[in-house]
Amino acid sequence: MRTDISTVAVIGAGSIGASWTALALAKGLTVHAADPDPATEERLRAVVADHLVELDTEPTALERLHVHADPATAAARADLVLEAGPERIEVKRDLFAALDAAAAPDVVLASSSSGIGPSAFQDACRHPGRVLVAHPFNPPHLVPLVEVVGGKATSDETVEATMAAMRLLDRRPVRVRAELPGHVVNRLQSALWREAYDLVRRGAITVADLDQAVASGPGLRWALLGPIATQHLSGGPGGMSHVLEHLGPPMVGWWDDLGTPELTPELTEQLVAGVAEEMGGRERDVLARRDRALRELLALKQRTGLTDLREPTDQGGPR
Repeated sequence: MRTDISTVAVIGAGSIGASWTALALAKGLTVHAADPDPATEERLRAVVADHLVELDTEPTALERLHVHADPATAAARADLVLEAGPERIEVKRDLFAALDAAAAPDVVLASSSSGIGPSAFQDACRHPGRVLVAHPFNPPHLVPLVEVVGGKATSDETVEATMAAMRLLDRRPVRVRAELPGHVVNRLQSALWREAYDLVRRGAITVADLDQAVASGPGLRWALLGPIATQHLSGGPGGMSHVLEHLGPPMVGWWDDLGTPELTPELTEQLVAGVAEEMGGRERDVLARRDRALRELLALKQRTGLTDLREPTDQGGPR
């Protein structure tokens, strides 16, 4: 599969597509974006311009952005295709059939699907082996994680080429080795949300206090290390073995008591009202401050060698 990438096609110009576009432009690549909405170009250029400021990239990078209505036109010009269309299987099947017919046979076709596995649509293609999922996290121009998920027909060469392409874009790809609804990280998020919703439903805690508890407690540690590495370090000299020996049995008891809430209209109203009270109409300001903090946190992780524990620091190991 093609690994020398200078041109990317981004199919779909919503929030994910715009973010992919800004990231590729910031890395010096040419982007051919496609979206059928006639108002796409003006809106996309405005959003991408804002993202480029966040990425400390000169606005002249926008000169390398070309916008089309037809996805096949964009795909035919690309060394890598990133699809960010609607999360509907029938749409993806039609779209990938068209992309497959237009793109050169050695070009990876990667979907940004947040929960659909590639086996659900790759069989619509003549070259299904070059189709997979490269699921970013919003906003992908700032959050480096990308889940790479192969389907039944995806070749190992395609997976390896996609991992390399994501590293070229300065992302942190992880290979998901099974097709699961929601992949891996959305499943982890959903598990937390399920218990959070149930705790709010029970009246054990308010929405604002729950957000504060996670953001001021475990969320701080999870932003630096994953949940299992964090658990290991909490065990002192005995590490994970000590944690599982002493806290494992109580933890199993907690699992047994976890809730299984139904997303009823009453619970929906409770959650919506709770977060509205927490935000107080300041969503845009909070979003801007969050993204600024994300950039600073990523820079801090890089400086302290906590970007990836598998990679040695200049001192020969993680600090």
